[in-house]
Amino acid sequence: MAEKTRYSDDELQEFKALILGKLDKARQDYDLYKNAITQGDGNDTQDTSPTFKVLEEGAATLSKEEAGKLAQRQQKFIQHLEAALIRIENKTYGVCRETGALISKERLRAVPHATLCIDAKNSQR
Repeated sequence: MAEKTRYSDDELQEFKALILGKLDKARQDYDLYKNAITQGDGNDTQDTSPTFKVLEEGAATLSKEEAGKLAQRQQKFIQHLEAALIRIENKTYGVCRETGALISKERLRAVPHATLCIDAKNSQR
């Protein structure tokens, strides 16, 4: 039997459902981080509190910086997931970009936006 060069349409639909679920969760998390930065939910006393509490302001600034970094990471993750959806539509999803071999289903379930098989990923180190 010849070795598979791509996943079947049914398998691609299974991965698409997995990615769409992760994408939905990632967008929700991104919105939470964004609100933490901009204080979009605004139901607190932050805008009316005295500004002489320097340490608390420092902590709030640090918290905003951390939320900003998390938001950037989440945005990048969303972009990778969206790119994976495009690869599903092109029927190139799950094919290692280095070796051309199929990436294992286990790896794709763990890292659905993966573009490298384990061997190719390990050889990058």
